[in-house]
Amino acid sequence: MSGSGESAFAGGERSAPAVSADHLCKHFGARVAFEDVTFEVGRGEVFGFLGPNGAGKTTTVRVLGTLIAPSSGSATVAGVALEPDNGVEIRRRISLMQGTLEPVLATPVRREELLLGKALAALVPSIGVAYLVFGLFLACVELFAAPSVAPALIRTPDLLAQLLFTPLLAGWSIWTAMLISTWANDVRVAQQLAMVASLPSVALIVLVALGVIPASLFTALVAAAVLLLLNRLGLRLVSATFDRERLIIGTK
Repeated sequence: MSGSGESAFAGGERSAPAVSADHLCKHFGARVAFEDVTFEVGRGEVFGFLGPNGAGKTTTVRVLGTLIAPSSGSATVAGVALEPDNGVEIRRRISLMQGTLEPVLATPVRREELLLGKALAALVPSIGVAYLVFGLFLACVELFAAPSVAPALIRTPDLLAQLLFTPLLAGWSIWTAMLISTWANDVRVAQQLAMVASLPSVALIVLVALGVIPASLFTALVAAAVLLLLNRLGLRLVSATFDRERLIIGTK
């Protein structure tokens, strides 16, 4: 690899570099992506980063963009040292435009914030569809069912249970699916495992519907508390296993 550039402030006093790398290396196991990369890019400088396919140009940019951790060496980006604790600050100061995942993963947010955004992107439509279907069901009952049927099906406790437990159950299912996807390489396997993991929730609902577990205010409060704890646990587990580098390089 080689770099070349022309400073916009040639002839003037050179300020602190915008990017500097000092003996930067990245290894994936026994495979060397790049090794002993040292260069400097001045502020206002147009810099060309050249090299043949497989030389490690993209990996170097990903390392400098905090998407992949270096194996050794040091660097500064926009005046901030390239260290794990500085990832968010570096991403606040730069823009990374390449591939499809990089712009999303390079956003200046913490891991938990990124995962919460991803979970909400799945949760909000799911809740909307669930409430819409339930509303259509209630409308059909009210319009077409016999007069004695509607009061038996449309009861305030049932409506409150639907409003309360739909987001809690959907949230737990989403965290479970995200946790499984961090370990499963195959999408179909991840989907199947997520379906199996949802069976305990389905079994609990069936047992309540059949009267095996009595439906009461105490049961509802306990179930809601358990689901809240499971959702919080799901966020913690997914945060602990989520790795930007795994998504970039495609390994588990």
